[in-house]
Amino acid sequence: MTNPVQVHRGSSATSTVVALHSSLGSGRHWASLAEELAGKYVFIAPDISGYGNDPGPFGLPMTLAEEVHLLNDRIYDAVGPIHLVGHSYGGAVAFKIATDSRLAHRICSLTLIEPVLPTILRESGPDRQLYDHFVRLAQAVYEDLWNGVPWNAIDKFATFWKGSEPNQEIPPKSRLRMIEHAERLAFDFAAVLAEQGVTEAAAAIKVPTLLLSGGLSPYLTQRIVWRLTNAITGVKTHHLPTAGHMLLLSHSAAVIPEIVRHIALADRLEQRSALKPGGSLPANHLTGA
Repeated sequence: MTNPVQVHRGSSATSTVVALHSSLGSGRHWASLAEELAGKYVFIAPDISGYGNDPGPFGLPMTLAEEVHLLNDRIYDAVGPIHLVGHSYGGAVAFKIATDSRLAHRICSLTLIEPVLPTILRESGPDRQLYDHFVRLAQAVYEDLWNGVPWNAIDKFATFWKGSEPNQEIPPKSRLRMIEHAERLAFDFAAVLAEQGVTEAAAAIKVPTLLLSGGLSPYLTQRIVWRLTNAITGVKTHHLPTAGHMLLLSHSAAVIPEIVRHIALADRLEQRSALKPGGSLPANHLTGA
C-alpha cells in the first residue's frame, strides 16, 4: 500500500475509518476526509479491485459479497470499532459490509453517499421504471465494451450520472483514465444488479447511519436514498440541492464536515455503550478477530 491515503494510523487511535470510493475512482478521492481525521483514527481508503493502483484478480467480482471478500485483506489494519463510509458503488459495498459480512459486528457507524442499490426500486411500482432504465444503461455499457468501444461506454455512463447538472466536458486526462478502467464497469453493474433483499437488510441496521444526496443527481439515486431513509431506523439525512452525484468532490466543504460530525457522535455513543455494565468491548475487539 503505497498510496498515503490508503492507510493512515493515528498515534493513539482506538477505532478505524474505512472509506470506499465510487466506480472509476480510487482511494485518493478520500484525501480531504483523511486529512480532516488525521491523528484521530486509523484511516483506510483502499483502491477497489480493478481501480487505482489495484489491478485486481484475473476474475473480478460479480457480486457485492465477492467484492467484500476481496477487500478483506486490504482492511486488515483496522483496529477497534469501524466507521464505514462509502460513495456510489463504494456505498453499495459499504452497505454489504455493514449488513452481511464478517465485519458487520464491528461497524459502529455508517455513512452512505448516494449508494447504488438499484434493486431496492423493484419493490415499488412507481420506482420500477427507474430500475428498468438502469438495467438498460447497464446493457448499453455492456454492448459498447463487448464491441471494443469503451469511450462510448464512458460517454453513456457519464451522461447518466450527470443527472440534471449542466453539460460539462470531461477533461482529456480524466477521460483517458476512465477509459483505462472502463471494463470494470461491467462488473460493478453486475454486482449491484445481483443484490437481493436490500430493504430487509436496511431495516436490520442498528448503528448510527447518515445518508447524503444531491438535488442535481439522477432521480434514481435520490429515490434509493429516500427508500433507505424509510427503511433504516433513526437514520439521519443531509441533502444538498445544488450538488450532483459527485458531491464528495464537488461539495467537499459541505460533505466532509457532516461525515466528521457523524463519526464523532457515533464514537461518543460507542464509548458510552462500552462503559455500561455488561457493555465492555470483547477482548478480541481491537485485534480484528
